[in-house]
Amino acid sequence: MSKDILQREKKYNKWILVLSITIPLVVAALFGVNLRDLGFDVKPLTFLPPIYASINALTAVILVLAFLAIKNKKIALHESLMKTAIGCSVIFLILYVAYHMTSDSTKFGGEGVIKYVYYFVLITHILLSIVIIPFVLITFVRALAGNFERHKKIARITFPLWLYVATSGVIVYLMISPYYT
Repeated sequence: MSKDILQREKKYNKWILVLSITIPLVVAALFGVNLRDLGFDVKPLTFLPPIYASINALTAVILVLAFLAIKNKKIALHESLMKTAIGCSVIFLILYVAYHMTSDSTKFGGEGVIKYVYYFVLITHILLSIVIIPFVLITFVRALAGNFERHKKIARITFPLWLYVATSGVIVYLMISPYYT
């Protein structure tokens, strides 16, 4: 591995660290802010959950297509799909925060075993959605830097985690959607 590749990769490390810490903190802070409670005259954006759940589903499909593209040595297609998956994740995050800043949280109404399944999926989804941020950023930077051996190594971890986050987000939505008011 050349020094040039490592230097290109290293120059992004501060950004990876800053974004990996800042994104979850900002989302958590904004999640607790309701604009209506602060006196803003905004309507609840109750139409957003099916949209951002669909974006999660689309992200999952794109990730699988990107995986198949790289397995078939279609590098340009893989790169385009991965950039699209990152874009979808950013759009999801914006819509998710917008919904929670304008709407009251929905309580899950299921009982029995399904309640435990829901909370297991929800908690693992939330925790892994935080964990996945540095993995996606590191994987992406390694590809940008041309460090494809190290890119492949971490992508083997990033792909299943990101796929789980995207699909579990859809599952959480489907499980809670009957309780939206």
